[in-house]
Amino acid sequence: MKYGIYFAYWEQEWTADYKKYIRKVKKLGFDILEVSCAALAKMEREELYALKKEAEDQGIILTAGYGPTAYENLGSSEESIVKNAITFYTDILKKLEFLTIHTLGGGIYSYWPVDYSKPVDKQGDWERSVKNVRTVGRLAKECGVEYCLEVLNRFEGYLLNTCAEAREFVTQVDVPSVKIMLDTFHMNIEEDSITEAILLAGDLLGHFHAGENNRRLPGKGKLPWYEIGAALRTIGYSKNVVMEPFVRSGGQVGSDIKVWRDLSQGATEEQLDEDARNSAAFLRYVFHDNTVHQDCCRKGE
Repeated sequence: MKYGIYFAYWEQEWTADYKKYIRKVKKLGFDILEVSCAALAKMEREELYALKKEAEDQGIILTAGYGPTAYENLGSSEESIVKNAITFYTDILKKLEFLTIHTLGGGIYSYWPVDYSKPVDKQGDWERSVKNVRTVGRLAKECGVEYCLEVLNRFEGYLLNTCAEAREFVTQVDVPSVKIMLDTFHMNIEEDSITEAILLAGDLLGHFHAGENNRRLPGKGKLPWYEIGAALRTIGYSKNVVMEPFVRSGGQVGSDIKVWRDLSQGATEEQLDEDARNSAAFLRYVFHDNTVHQDCCRKGE
């Protein structure tokens, strides 16, 4: 497995100097930096080239994430919105192809965050989204991108809240490039068992986000990381594990993620860096096969 982190751990806005973070994560021992399509959508070819070159020079893999706006909703009943969404994803996928980014994940079958002041038509939105994700998924395949549908908690989305729903949805789409994306933060809210959900995803699991029950870095909460790692190994998962911690309040990021208190406890950037470094080492350890070590610890050896 390759290990990464989402740039917004350090940021309060959805746009940033990604080249800076490529260099940062390299020093901290990560393999991957995950960036947002919100920024990529506005980049011209020259900026994209500079980003690609920096990643290549540093030996860092880039992955992409996105929370579509209401005007980029593939499940919308409004034809103009669906048309706009397909145009948006066509442009983004071409940019990802240029950047040699092979993974796109997020609520990229609906929109985020959901406006629950409006009526919810889950069945209708599901059927429309399946049809339109099929179209975009074929474009993704042409661009060499796995289109990974993130399972979200009920407060942030309503179409895919569990891995079982995601597996049914992806099966209906029936396009090889369309995969399931699981996130431990959301799973902790919705799944009866995080490990059973991972096993259910099986070979359809295309991307994996790691974060604690309160959105802090892995290792700073209560989730069963050894068991999660064992489940990933059981299904033969060898792709990307990207941390998505949100610990700072303020800005658009804090508002969208609903971080209303400083979970970093006033950490400086240097302290945030050190915490990220330690969490990366922690995940590499617990997701490795440490069965013998754990057995010895249980026996007090």
